[in-house]
Amino acid sequence: MSTDNKSKADAYWADTLKLLWIVLAIWAGVSYFAGIFFAGALNSITIGGYKLGFWFAQQGSIYIFVGLIFWYAARMNRLDQEHDVHED
Repeated sequence: MSTDNKSKADAYWADTLKLLWIVLAIWAGVSYFAGIFFAGALNSITIGGYKLGFWFAQQGSIYIFVGLIFWYAARMNRLDQEHDVHED
């Protein structure tokens, strides 16, 4: 592998890892902080007769995770095109 190709591969890998850490931080924030640590504060709000802490832990986090999957796929496709490693 030439030096130029190695530097391009390293840049792509660095951007990929940055995106991965962002996704993991969002996942951890939603899973642990919103669903567990902030449950008491969230329970002061009700949606449809259910406390928001319960709703968020049961339903809201799932919606965020699904949205996170689509956002990650779109961002990864854009990253592939920026580094010219996309599939046609």
